[in-house]
Amino acid sequence: MSIQRKDIHLGTRVQVVRKEDQRSGKLTEGTVAKILTNSPHHPHGIKVKLEDGQVGRVKAIIDNT
Repeated sequence: MSIQRKDIHLGTRVQVVRKEDQRSGKLTEGTVAKILTNSPHHPHGIKVKLEDGQVGRVKAIIDNT
């Protein structure tokens, strides 16, 4: 089951895969600053912008407080 948009909130700690890391699958950890995907789900993951400005698709939720 993929991660749903409703599971992600501003301030959520997540692991994302950035576009340039898609081939290697390297994950980047950060805190969600903005949710960029409008649909409730996406086959490749919900796209978010992290607080440090990086953009990627959520692969794992670490801390959802």
